[in-house]
Amino acid sequence: MTLDLDAEVARLREQVAALHGELVRYNLVAWTAGNVSARVPGRELMVIKPSGVSYDDLRPDNMIVCDLDGVVVDGDLSPSSDTAAHAYVYRAMPEVGGVVHTHSGYATAWAACGEAIPCHLTAQADEFGGEIPVGPFALIGGDDIGKGIVATLSGHRSPAVLMRNHGVFTIGRDARSAVKAAVMCEDVARTAYLARSLGTPVPMAQADIDSLYHRYQNVYGQPGP
Repeated sequence: MTLDLDAEVARLREQVAALHGELVRYNLVAWTAGNVSARVPGRELMVIKPSGVSYDDLRPDNMIVCDLDGVVVDGDLSPSSDTAAHAYVYRAMPEVGGVVHTHSGYATAWAACGEAIPCHLTAQADEFGGEIPVGPFALIGGDDIGKGIVATLSGHRSPAVLMRNHGVFTIGRDARSAVKAAVMCEDVARTAYLARSLGTPVPMAQADIDSLYHRYQNVYGQPGP
């Protein structure tokens, strides 16, 4: 089908195509595994990667526009095999504007062990506000993965979940924020693995985690306009 695309959908197609390059840049994906999507603000639509297409071949014009039931409304290719999961997240969590999925090595190793990443690092407290949790195992293709993401992250500070035996899903207020969470998740997972290989990581007090999270989320960086 062909949709009379407005400027916002066209902008998001360009952004989503470009953000897949960040997954490659930070070594979060292999071959064609992994995807980024973005909610279209004010519309019951999302933009997502086509299934099985090389990252080198991703362009704004081959990004797929779907409704929030995962039905294609614009695009000539099949959407990502994770479309139903992304769509479920958008339906259940209206504050989410972007979803990312990767199989990044260190974080996925924690997922393979079915183990949350405990918070032993200030950087993890900053971005995730505590542990990075593990979600349930679910088969690819339907919305069971989406249900697991929502059940795990609802009421949780973390924008990342390690889906057991699968990989990483992250959420954000927009697609770029979700990509940042995926990058930071892998960085934290790697450091946590190295720390555990050296010995027993030192615990952090919950009050310190709370303070770090508040500072990073509300004070860190440049003031808005």
